[in-house]
Amino acid sequence: MMRLLLLLLCCLGSVLGHAHAAPPPLMLAGTWQDGPDVSLYLVSEKLDGVRARWDGQALWTRAGHRIAAPVWFTQGWPGQAMDGELWMARGQFEATSALIRSSPGDEAQWRRLRFMTFDLPDAAGGFADRHAQLKRMIAAQRSPHLLAIEQQRLPDSEGLHRQLRAVVAAGAEGLMLHHQDNPYSDGRSPRLLKLKLYDDAEARVIGYAPGKGKYSGMVGALLMRSDSGAQFRIGSGLSDAQRIDPPAIGSQVTYRYNGLTVHGLPRFPRFLRVRDEP
Repeated sequence: MMRLLLLLLCCLGSVLGHAHAAPPPLMLAGTWQDGPDVSLYLVSEKLDGVRARWDGQALWTRAGHRIAAPVWFTQGWPGQAMDGELWMARGQFEATSALIRSSPGDEAQWRRLRFMTFDLPDAAGGFADRHAQLKRMIAAQRSPHLLAIEQQRLPDSEGLHRQLRAVVAAGAEGLMLHHQDNPYSDGRSPRLLKLKLYDDAEARVIGYAPGKGKYSGMVGALLMRSDSGAQFRIGSGLSDAQRIDPPAIGSQVTYRYNGLTVHGLPRFPRFLRVRDEP
């Protein structure tokens, strides 16, 4: 009887270990507008990876799902919380996202993955101090799967936009700017900013519109709701495979639009990728 009870407790613990938890506290970026002194910011490439947080024992997605990383992948990592992106290479977001959602995942694919860290959420001081501490910590670990995102200083807006054009031409999404004195805080920060050539935004999938013509029997458009409560459709940018097997209801989707809105709704939104599963 005791053996059966212990077995049930172990099974319960296994189930709870894979349960959905509350989303981890993360600092979120606003959008850069020229005006502030660029030299006060540390600038890095905006990676097209999957945002994740290391809590000292496990990796968690932005939505609060525990990531089933192999034991060897995180072996020797520090017990301090780290914020970063799981990233393979430019243009490999879909492969990265698919790997992280799978359990167990393909070991060869996991060996291509890196946790590109950019902050220490529990550390004191401004971003420049935290980044210096992060670099020292990672250098001491010598893990091939744990790296710090390179940060640089640029002298002015002209240099910033020159760097933006260079990284986008090489296949990057854009740039991130961290004010050197910015403390880590949960939620949207006015001194953590992103800069891209195109406007991207995120919204949740709330339903589907049926397809017509060549898309008959498939999804014609995703019905979306933004954080502000605005509802709209995304009909372009979806592949045939995504129209047959669309992003799940509740998924957070990144879309691109031309920067213009009508009555608060994006004009010509185009599907880019699923950011988080529900």
